[in-house]
Amino acid sequence: MEELHGKENMKRKTPLYVIQKHDATHLHYDLRLEMDGVLKSWAVPKSPPLKKNVKRLAIQTEDHALDYAKVEGVISKGKHGAETVEIWDRGTYIIEGRGRDIIVFQIKGKKLKGRYCLIRLKGQEKNWLFFKC
Repeated sequence: MEELHGKENMKRKTPLYVIQKHDATHLHYDLRLEMDGVLKSWAVPKSPPLKKNVKRLAIQTEDHALDYAKVEGVISKGKHGAETVEIWDRGTYIIEGRGRDIIVFQIKGKKLKGRYCLIRLKGQEKNWLFFKC
């Protein structure tokens, strides 16, 4: 396992965490973590893991502006991400460690609470596993 770096120097003491339920072409959940001044984002095809031993594929997508964490409602057809978006969970998180292929963090949301991990799949650029650890 690669070396993890300690807590990041962030502008806020408690960075934003949000999961948006996105009913587009296929229903999925968008995991977003405030890092480096943007929302780092992953599309999770199945519902987020509430318990240990449940692993979910998380496909890294493009970064979004911080304001995107507030997006909710119906996005017009013809626009990127068209269809219904609702905020499934939100709160804050604390990074315990971060490396190129791993992020360990404590989520303080309304639905998700506790220690979670994102681990990049070996040999994959965008595919990660998201789970409660």
